[in-house]
Amino acid sequence: MRTLTLDGVLTSEQAAATVRSILAEQRADGAIPWFTGGHLDPWDHVEAAMALDVAGEHAAAEAAYRWLMDSQNPDGSWYAAYREGVASDLNRESNFCAYVAVGAWHHHLSTGDDAFLEEIWPTVSRAMAFVLELGRADGTVSWRREEDGSTPDEALLTGCSSVHHALRCALAVADYLEEPQPDWELAAGRLGHAVAHHPERFLDKDRYSMDWYYPVLGTALRGVAAKERIDREWDRFVVPGLGVRCVSDRPWVTGGESAELALALWAIGESDRAVEILKSIQHLRHEDGGYWTGYVFEDDAIWPEERTTWTAGALLLAVAALGGDEATVSVFGGESLPAGLTEECCAALR
Repeated sequence: MRTLTLDGVLTSEQAAATVRSILAEQRADGAIPWFTGGHLDPWDHVEAAMALDVAGEHAAAEAAYRWLMDSQNPDGSWYAAYREGVASDLNRESNFCAYVAVGAWHHHLSTGDDAFLEEIWPTVSRAMAFVLELGRADGTVSWRREEDGSTPDEALLTGCSSVHHALRCALAVADYLEEPQPDWELAAGRLGHAVAHHPERFLDKDRYSMDWYYPVLGTALRGVAAKERIDREWDRFVVPGLGVRCVSDRPWVTGGESAELALALWAIGESDRAVEILKSIQHLRHEDGGYWTGYVFEDDAIWPEERTTWTAGALLLAVAALGGDEATVSVFGGESLPAGLTEECCAALR
């Protein structure tokens, strides 16, 4: 728990309670739903599993990844939502399916378990093949395949930022296992370039804070460009002392977005601001160690009245990065991840 303590945010006892709040929701088959009786989505399931790894709960994290291995569709996808082990939303979202690569690489860095990485490799490979089938001519990735098999010809900036990150982690897995994937290298380079330089290729969702910080969190933006992006919209989304708005025009701050922004801030060397954001959402902490999803400050009301595993997971990952957890630093810092083809190579291919 040493890397999960942070003055003004978590003591070791509080960190342990937050970890227990996630473990308490994990099902016997390894699945981690949002909360008891709630649904599971593959992306947030992985985020919670990564939080378990930073806490040293490697067996529980492995069980979560085994759930993904057992539940993967033949085409490499997962459905958008499951409830009590049964698919409840038959759409298949690209970033949901890609994120297993981030978790698999983080788990390997946390445990050093080569055998498990080899075991999960076919799952990662099939997932990335499915995602790349949704690739568009401009280098972006369609956001989902519909239940009827159709694919909207449209991309989301947040989703593509996450897919870019997942491609880089998938390449790290492939490199480690000596399984060359030139198609992934090309896709990662083209997608990273689109995220960093071509906002016009994505649907306009800029009222959502995730579209603001995800190009940074997903490692496509670093340096001056990343800091300028964060500073440009800071006052629009950050509510001092309360956290980060989910949507710019609503009086609603959310713990997950706040913790993810903190992780993005840490990644670009803004640790002081990251800590202040994490301190600001302690009003969402419940006595059992979990975190409420959000707070409507105009009404002084917790909403929705649910404590989600992914909110707790995001906070633990942000604290772990600030505390120097090696696996989390590597995965979200991005410096050691393969970058795919360079911008110059991608430009030549355009």
